[in-house]
This record gives sequence, structure tokens and C-alpha cells, in this order.
Amino acid sequence: MTSSTQDERWGARLWGALTVLCAVVFLDALDVSMVGVALPSIQADLGMTTSSLQWVVSGYVLGYGGLLLLGGRTADLLGRRRVFLSALVLFAVASLLGGLMSDGTLLIAARFAKGISAAFTAPAALSIITTTFAEGPARNRALSIFTASGASGFSLGLVLSGVLTEIGWRWTFLMPVPVAIIALVAGARLLDRGEERGEGGHDILGAVTITAAMLLMVFAVVEAPKVSLARTVLSLAASAALVGLFVRLERRVRHPLVRLGILRSAPLVRANIGLVILFGSYVGFQFVAMQYFQNLLGWSALETALAFLPAGLLVAVGSTTMGRLADRFGTARLIVVGSVALLAGYAVFLRVDLHPGLFTTVLPGMVLLGVAFALSFPSLNIQATAGVDDEEQGLASGLLNTSGQVGGAVVLAIVTAVLTAGAGGGDPITHFRAAILVSAGFALAGLAISVTGLRVRRPVEAREEPVPELV
Repeated sequence: MTSSTQDERWGARLWGALTVLCAVVFLDALDVSMVGVALPSIQADLGMTTSSLQWVVSGYVLGYGGLLLLGGRTADLLGRRRVFLSALVLFAVASLLGGLMSDGTLLIAARFAKGISAAFTAPAALSIITTTFAEGPARNRALSIFTASGASGFSLGLVLSGVLTEIGWRWTFLMPVPVAIIALVAGARLLDRGEERGEGGHDILGAVTITAAMLLMVFAVVEAPKVSLARTVLSLAASAALVGLFVRLERRVRHPLVRLGILRSAPLVRANIGLVILFGSYVGFQFVAMQYFQNLLGWSALETALAFLPAGLLVAVGSTTMGRLADRFGTARLIVVGSVALLAGYAVFLRVDLHPGLFTTVLPGMVLLGVAFALSFPSLNIQATAGVDDEEQGLASGLLNTSGQVGGAVVLAIVTAVLTAGAGGGDPITHFRAAILVSAGFALAGLAISVTGLRVRRPVEAREEPVPELV
């Protein structure tokens, strides 16, 4: 695999390597959503309190969102193949341990370790693709397949979890182990051994500072519903102070962890904001929908999981064609259409009541959300990495994935606060609609931002590579 791969006909080895990368990002995304349906069974079996139970989810988010930037930069410096395979070993071990644990605290620790592994596999895998396939149709095609795998894993995780939970919650942790082992063996054989390492030193102080900032930010928003406002504000202020210190450090060190100049690319910045909104609003909506279907309507875990199936199928099938659509129409137009579908999907669910119509509310809403993800998710990945030098693809990938995880944590915290604000009484439907309205509000903001990417730009002559637009 080399960056000069431009032939429209890919060989078996290239397809095999792409399949390995897609399988791992599928597992990473699957793990984000699959544990949700199993939480009540985990709580009953391990005797965990509600406050400790939420850390089964939050522990993964902390490890993933807090270390993504470090993971992306490490892949650039130490070698993408080496980092990818090492992190995959950690993922398999943590998955196995999680399925065998009989103590809640140890289970949370295993989940945190899985989040750390994903923080290194996700940006490494994405940067392997973007440095292997030449920018243009070949890369767009590869990225559409890759991002379809990730989006499908997230969307189908609930469905698969509903099935596995009926057998036993431990299978939601054990099922990924053999897949990870197969991917590890195949990756060791198929991924390029001759890749060049990035040049430059290790910005240890910068890595510690930004990692601490991300961990503190995610921790603050996760804990916000359970602690005082003053404590939350102080935690967020401390996180902001660490970010400020990080920026100051990056301006002065010789080999920065994040070259701040990369943020001059308007498409990259829009892509990051877009993923904050897309992933964040959907994580918040998913939490509300789980509560609505199971706690209010009394649906089983499997019935709830099947309600999400239409969206998952659309993402799995539709995202694979996004590369060709991006070539023809451009990512900006696809993101705008996806943003419209996202907003429309949430608007449909604002009509929920005690007797929702399957064909008038649930199915249309899920279809619209599936269309939104199928159009937007691959397009945002293509947009974020276009025009970025090979040695910074891991950084761009880390920034994008960090945006998604932090967005998920922030919007989920806001949605949870709105939903639980009326837990003491009142009409529950009103509270569910208010929580969904939060996701709809973020989707509206996302639509407004995506429209700014439609500005017509004059073609640049006598250039073979696209020039990123500067802010």
C-alpha cells in the first residue's frame, strides 16, 4: 500500500487491507452504542448503583475523547501500522476482560482501556487510508466505505446488542474479541511495513496538557447533572485554562503536538463543527429515544433495538455510494442535504405521544436520520482530510474524531439535564419533547453552518492538488 495508489481497479491485497481497517472502525463504533441496551442487565447482575452504572458508558467516552489527539499525533510520529496494531491488541484484551468481570469497578476500568485503544486505532486507521489513496475519486471511494463501516457499527450496535442481551450481557463484550483477533492477524500481513515515520520530536508537555483538558471537559459535562453548578463551572473553567496553556505551548515549542496553522483550513474547521453537531445531537436523541421506548412505552430491549434498524440499514447501504456522489456534487452540497434530513428527522419525533404511529412517526423519523448520517458522515471525513499533507493526516483524523466524541458528551449532558429536570412530576411527554428539541436546535445550528460551505469559489488553474480554503 502506497500513497501513489490511483488505479481505479484495486488489487486483492489493497481490498484486504481496507477490509481490516473497516472491521476495526466498525468495532470501535459498535462499542460506543452496543453497551446501551445491556445496561439494565449489567446493573442487575453486578449490583451497581445508577450513578456507577453510567460510568460504564462514560469511562469509554473519557478514554476515547480524551486521548484522540494524542493518538492521531502518535500515529504520525511512530508509524501508523505499529500504532494501529498495538492498540488493536489492547482492544481485544480489554474486551475479553470486560466480558469476564464480576466487579463493577473493574468493568469500568476495562471500558476505559477500550476507549484508550479506540483513541489510537481510529485516527491511525483513517490516516492509513488518506495516505494510501490519492486525493480525489480513489480516496473518496475508500473513505466512503470506511466511514460507512463506522456509521453502520454505531447504528447497528443497538440492534445487535438487543439480540445479544437476550442471551446474556457478557456477549456484548465478548463478541468483538474473535473479530479483533482476526483483524490483528490479517492487518499484520496486509498493512504496509515500509511506511515512513514522521519527523519531529515528541511534545510531551503539550500532550499532557491537552489530554488533561479533554479529560476534564468530558468529565465535567458527564458529571454535570449530578453535581452543583459551581463545581461544573469551575471544572469547565479549568479545562479552558488548560486549553489556553496548550495553545501558548504550541506556539513556542519546536515540534508541536498540534500545528495550529492547520486550523486555518475552513473546510476542516467546518467538518469538525459539523461532526460535533451530527454525532452530538444523535447521541442525545438516542438516549432520549431509549428512555421513551423502554421506560414510557414499555418496549423490550429487542423491540427498541429494531426501531433503530431502518436508520442503520440506510447508513450501511447508502454510505458506500457517497464517494461517487462527493465526486459529482462536492461534499458541501451533500452535507447541507444531510443537515436538512437530520433536522427533519428530529422534527418528526417532536410529535411523539403515548401511542406513536409506526408508519407516521417512528419509521419516517428513523429513515430521515439514516439519510442524514449516510450523506453527512462520509462527506465530513472527506472534507476534513482534503488538502492536508500526509504527515498531518493523523492529526486531522484525531481532531475530527475528538470533535465527535466531545460533541457526544456535551450534548448528551444537556439533553439529560433537560429530561431529568421534570422527573419529579408533570407530563412526561412534554419532557421528552423538550429533550428532543435540544437535538433539533443543534441540528438547526449545523444546517446554518453547513450552508456557509456552499460559497462558489473560482477554480485554481495550473494546480494538480486542491488548495484548502483559508479562514
